[in-house]
Amino acid sequence: MARVVIIGGGPGGYEAASAAAQLGGEVTVVDSDGIGGSAVLTDCVPSKTLIATAEVMTEVEEAGELGVRLDDGDDDPANSVRVDLSVVNKRVKALATAQSEGIERRLDRDKVRIVKGRGRLDGPETVVVGDERLDADVILIATGARPRILQGSEPDGERILTWEQVYELEELPERLIVVGSGVTGAEFASAYDALGSDVVLVSSRDRVLPGEDADAAAVLEDVFKRRGLTVLGKSRAESVKRQGDGVVVTLTDGRKVEGSHALLAVGSLPNTDDMNLVESGVSLTDGGFVQVDRVSRTTARGVYAAGDCTGVLMLASVAAMQGRIAMAHALGDAVTPLDQSTVSANVFTAPEIATVGLTQAVVDAGGSTAMVVKVPLSDNARAKMQGVRDGFVKLFCLPNTGIVVGGVVVAPRASELIHPISLAVGARLTVDQVAQAFTVYPSVSGSVAEAARRLHLRS
Repeated sequence: MARVVIIGGGPGGYEAASAAAQLGGEVTVVDSDGIGGSAVLTDCVPSKTLIATAEVMTEVEEAGELGVRLDDGDDDPANSVRVDLSVVNKRVKALATAQSEGIERRLDRDKVRIVKGRGRLDGPETVVVGDERLDADVILIATGARPRILQGSEPDGERILTWEQVYELEELPERLIVVGSGVTGAEFASAYDALGSDVVLVSSRDRVLPGEDADAAAVLEDVFKRRGLTVLGKSRAESVKRQGDGVVVTLTDGRKVEGSHALLAVGSLPNTDDMNLVESGVSLTDGGFVQVDRVSRTTARGVYAAGDCTGVLMLASVAAMQGRIAMAHALGDAVTPLDQSTVSANVFTAPEIATVGLTQAVVDAGGSTAMVVKVPLSDNARAKMQGVRDGFVKLFCLPNTGIVVGGVVVAPRASELIHPISLAVGARLTVDQVAQAFTVYPSVSGSVAEAARRLHLRS
């Protein structure tokens, strides 16, 4: 029976543990932060729970157009609805704890041993936790990442916050300054704007979401501005300081932005310090991320890595897949190496932005000859019924063959609408096959079929 030791209890770790147990391994998980890791306890699950409340507020704000009125006679339902952030955050933390406990029960059923503490390597075959030494045939490093902090802008957990600390707030920030316009910054800016805060988003780039589809980012930025959210483009933050009962963010050009709270969303750092990795033969990048191949192997024999500590598409779904792939490879099961071109991702803003496969940036740079069609949601019957005007469906296909190689959806619940495109990309379906599949009328997903039909005419 292979002895498997996993350092880290996040998605990469707990999914690997279950997979290894199913394959007959004797599995130990070493964890210091709580089963589920930051994805469950301080990041993905909490943030999307908060966003679920924000989604309701967005729907309420836009309900007047649909004829919704409240008993007080106000023509705008949004004027009569408010958020109790203390209740929201209590629910957020309760759900995160419940999810963590559920995963721990699952591991217990799988007969996975959990050791509390911080693990480090003593060579490629031993993990040390306190005074205990765990001999291993296979080791998986799944230690995740932590929020990056601006130098001289230390969070205090009260006014200057990381995304792990916002759930301790009892009252809604009056004026929230979000520093960083990547996925995390955009999501929190969108959420707190919907919840009722006055939000300022500080972006060092010329647009929000610089790593996402440019057309999608443009739609989101237009929505932000229409809703009164302030976007400061090409504005790099130099420092964030506490000032009385508020904060002041100083920009590199000397401008100062004042607010009640500041949220730092300027990237992540891998949790690979003080683990004796390099000394044990595990190579790290200059940024401290663990180097892995497509089956999650590191440069040390028998040592694998998964999740945010690898820097490979920092998504919970990818972490889980890396963990499962690692155990399959290590324990002799059938292995399908990670294919990043089939990974779907979502930005949980309002509207959401979902993507899979080939990107517009690659096409525009001449890296692909794929054909592209974009169908605006303003043409979709169901979207009109729901009062949805912002968004689109974009499909990419190869010339001649018509094989679908990518897609972008900008819409409410885009995270659900991207799935048929992900299936098409993964199964190498053609636009004709996608177009010939029945869709419900009326449905927003009908725009996926419409985009496929338009690509048929061009191919």
